[in-house]
Amino acid sequence: MKKLLLLALICSLFCAGTVSAYGLYVDCPKSLQAGQTLKCTIDSDLPVGTSFDMAFYQSQYTATILDTQTVTIQDGHPTQYKLFDTRGFKGGQYKMEIQFNSGYLGTLRDDSRTDQLIMLVDRSDAITITSPESQLLANALQIDGSIAKKGGDGVEIEVKGQNTGRVFGPEYIPTTKDMKTGAGVFTRKVVVTQPDVYDVSFSDPNGFIGAVSFEVTTPAPTVTSTPISTVTFRTTRTTPVTTPPTPTPTPTKSPLPELVVIGALGICAALYIHGSRKE
Repeated sequence: MKKLLLLALICSLFCAGTVSAYGLYVDCPKSLQAGQTLKCTIDSDLPVGTSFDMAFYQSQYTATILDTQTVTIQDGHPTQYKLFDTRGFKGGQYKMEIQFNSGYLGTLRDDSRTDQLIMLVDRSDAITITSPESQLLANALQIDGSIAKKGGDGVEIEVKGQNTGRVFGPEYIPTTKDMKTGAGVFTRKVVVTQPDVYDVSFSDPNGFIGAVSFEVTTPAPTVTSTPISTVTFRTTRTTPVTTPPTPTPTPTKSPLPELVVIGALGICAALYIHGSRKE
């Protein structure tokens, strides 16, 4: 009887441990052309609302974190997808790793997969661009260059504006073999109608080769300066007209009245006659 109780206790502990363990599975491509988007899937039966981080590392001599995205378990536990940009990354070994917050106390089943190594294959060095990577809208977008060892096999291109979206392709364009180097020389004009940064992706039957960015701009408006009329002020000295003062009239002596003169003459004549009589 004691043995049966002990066996039941062990079974109950085993069952309890099984229920409390959860599965978590991350799946990414094992190999990818550098420059392409890395797409990973996440499946789990963790409790709804549980959050953790997906950390993308460059796994060389030292681990350098490149990007981190948070995943939160949703109701119904649907498969979730996370995208990681690898443009500009060099070829080599990389790693995707699940990182839980310090507050998580649950356990995972033994078959869970929480990390994965990823090999990025870099073929972008094969691309040589000869057209300007900065172009004016009126003449854009001119795509000229060559791909090493491509010969006359052709190359597939796709043009996407970072703001305007896809404007061309994916479509194969012809290449002409360079007899000296064996490279495939290409030239193509893709008409674009808006200023933007356009990413041109190159691919072939072996997969993605690389991408090149072109900046398309509009010319700066020409500012026409209106000449400012210079007004010259001439100072004219006006000599004031001096009006000579009006001379004060000299008072004219009025002649003696005629009666006074006659009277005086009469007195003189009388005196003269009187003197003559006395003699």
